[in-house]
Amino acid sequence: GAGVEYLFGTSSGWIGNFAEGLIRLSLVIGYIWAIGFMPDIKRLYGYHGAEHKTINAFEAGAELTPQTVARFPLEHPRCGTAFLLVVVVLSILFFSLLGPIPNIAVRLLSRVLMVPILAGIAFEYLRFTAKYISNPFIRLIVAPNLLMQRLTKREPDLQMLEVAIESFNVMREKEISII
Repeated sequence: GAGVEYLFGTSSGWIGNFAEGLIRLSLVIGYIWAIGFMPDIKRLYGYHGAEHKTINAFEAGAELTPQTVARFPLEHPRCGTAFLLVVVVLSILFFSLLGPIPNIAVRLLSRVLMVPILAGIAFEYLRFTAKYISNPFIRLIVAPNLLMQRLTKREPDLQMLEVAIESFNVMREKEISII
């Protein structure tokens, strides 16, 4: 916002908000990339890959065994990483359009109050794009989401797949027992 406007020598609230959003996006992507070098996070990203493969196998109607699930792709259109990216991009667009908000307290409050609304829009966007993923235009607009997922998942080993499958089965049992 105002600090970015001062740094770039502009008084345009739109440019300041947009630049602030790009900085925020860069920090999120950079953080996710950097922690990916930590051994424990690399392992966590392997479990994330196992989760995606399990969901993909389930949605394809395949048998949920580690050997079968291992053949499925790591990417998934409704991933939490994609959700995070969409929320950040929507916030950049929305807050850029708001223009200048000189009062820092009002600016901060507007950001906090809008997060649930932007998150709801992001959720519905991911549901919509996942439903129509076979459409070439939809595949084009979700490409950044799938690229971002490359930072947060690794190829899992069979033991990770076993854990993901068991977790998924327990979740499904709990879900069915609630209904």
